[in-house]
Amino acid sequence: MRHGALAKNCGANNRKLIPALGQNRAMQFQRIFVPLAGAALVVAAYRSYGWSGVAIATGALVMWLLLHFSRMMQILKRAANRPIGFVDSAVMLNAKLRPGVTLMHVVAMTRSLGELKSEKNSQPELFRWSDGTQSHVTCEFHQGKLRKWSLVRPDPDAPPDAELGVSQEP
Repeated sequence: MRHGALAKNCGANNRKLIPALGQNRAMQFQRIFVPLAGAALVVAAYRSYGWSGVAIATGALVMWLLLHFSRMMQILKRAANRPIGFVDSAVMLNAKLRPGVTLMHVVAMTRSLGELKSEKNSQPELFRWSDGTQSHVTCEFHQGKLRKWSLVRPDPDAPPDAELGVSQEP
């Protein structure tokens, strides 16, 4: 933590966190359940309505996939137009975060990609979003879900140049 900064860990103080093992099992279950539910829908449609039911069920599944894909593309398009790791207000982002939200949801809230602070392709992933007042929120994601986060704000009594390490000369 930087000199003169106040840190507040908001993820663990007043909310129960889902254990990492439980999140991993839930993600594995979701990866298996969604395709099986889609296949069951197609089979049920065939048994009830024949090939026209298969066409309607398949069309509904494709529409569902396209809705998710278009939402993801819209989020990434908005994030592409902003600097990496920038957010309008780190304090407001801190207030909106909840344990268990996905990285895509956080990117949608901030409208920017987070600055990666951990090694690439390692778990947990650490991302940081900063604002113009030297405040920043560091988020820890495990398997794509927010586990905990911390807000760091500069000391309001310190002069702004001291935070940046700039010396003043007369």
